[in-house]
Amino acid sequence: MLFTPTWYKFNRQSLSTLKENIEVVRAKISKASEKAGIKSDEIKIIAVSKTIPPEILNQTLELGISEFGENKVQEFLGKFEKVDSKAKFHMIGHLQTNKVKYIFDKVSSIQSIDSIKLASEINKRAETKSIIVNGLIQIHTAKEETKFGLDESELEDFMNSISEFQNIKFSGLMTIGTFTEDEKEIRRCFTVLRELKEKNSSFKTENCDLKELSMGMTSDYEIAIEEGATILRIGTAIFGSRRRVN
Repeated sequence: MLFTPTWYKFNRQSLSTLKENIEVVRAKISKASEKAGIKSDEIKIIAVSKTIPPEILNQTLELGISEFGENKVQEFLGKFEKVDSKAKFHMIGHLQTNKVKYIFDKVSSIQSIDSIKLASEINKRAETKSIIVNGLIQIHTAKEETKFGLDESELEDFMNSISEFQNIKFSGLMTIGTFTEDEKEIRRCFTVLRELKEKNSSFKTENCDLKELSMGMTSDYEIAIEEGATILRIGTAIFGSRRRVN
């Protein structure tokens, strides 16, 4: 599978511009963390690297960000071998079961586990190589049909069904907030995820301990921090805007 993106025109920035963007993001994280009463160094930044070429990711590594989030399997595979081995990749996009075999042993985590069928396939593949795959459970908190994830009412049954998957370590929850300028609605999405984590905090098994909350992107990561995010997925604020090309 080759990296053949259908669109990509990255505004090629100098290293100094990339550095400046990262410094701005870190400063905003520090300010939001202070407001929330938490330590900023406890929050992980995942740079969303869809459409971003390997050479830019290698520059980003030099600036202290080593974790990247990919949305599409094909694109990820095309850049995986071209990025320094110090990089850690996370699958953050919707993952089809027939694509699991290509990535399960290459990513640091799969953050978009949204069905027992998908979890079963990941576990089966991981078992063949005697490895543990780190995973997050994706919850659909937004009122948008285009987004994926379990309904919040399905989480308990899901958690009761995953004890057999000993080759997956479920370490938290993930959501994508509603795409809107309504801050109340954005915050509601993140509050729902935090409350689900708190509600299920006592549910601990060998393969499940919900410590992480992956939520917040360029437009809303400061709100996410206030609501308890431990993992942020930030793309545009770091790499600049992408624009579609035909």
